[in-house]
Amino acid sequence: MDFNGVIINDEPVQMKAYQEILSAEGIDVSEEDYLSSLGMDDRTFVAAAYDRVGKTVDQSKIDELTKAKLEMWRQVVSDDLPLFEGVDEFIAKMAREFTLGIVSMSGLNEISFVLDKSGLRQYFPTIVSADDVTNCKPDPEAFRLGFKQLDAARSAIGHMPMTHPECLVIEDSPPGVAGARKADLQVLGVANTVSDEALRDAGARAVAWDLRDWMPESIRLVFDHN
Repeated sequence: MDFNGVIINDEPVQMKAYQEILSAEGIDVSEEDYLSSLGMDDRTFVAAAYDRVGKTVDQSKIDELTKAKLEMWRQVVSDDLPLFEGVDEFIAKMAREFTLGIVSMSGLNEISFVLDKSGLRQYFPTIVSADDVTNCKPDPEAFRLGFKQLDAARSAIGHMPMTHPECLVIEDSPPGVAGARKADLQVLGVANTVSDEALRDAGARAVAWDLRDWMPESIRLVFDHN
């Protein structure tokens, strides 16, 4: 599963934080700018924002701005985590029959903060974050690593080795869908952030408008590799 836009409904929070922080640097971030940058980690996003307006930025400034953005995000979500309604029930339901993992371009500290606060960490034996990879989505690196780690977690509890058609990715962004498909994985798109058409065009085999509508049986029916 992706994290932002699938588990936590914080894409608007992320966008507003970026807008406020970069505005102080003389850089405007429109909704279109933000949506065109889905799949980027924080550092890549900031560098791309500077590049878009023809400005240069050094690594120390990028680190300063991404740290400020993280603090602003944490202040907003701390009191009332904006999890998608019912996603905790969906995760618990799926974990009874499937092994779950997270592949996200958020930092591990963000992901851990939400999983610990929500009590959802127990359901995810493996997490791949921006800290673990060099390339952002739509590069398949994160998904390939996620597949390898998830297979190891399953094997550790007695499962046979996992094949690529047996691994399903749940994504809300076209770059995420594209990255998963490049890693030879099937994708269930979730129309939380962009249209169902955009997700299908990127390669999603099916699209959900609400994950609560999906049961283990329907996952198997739509994505069965046999």
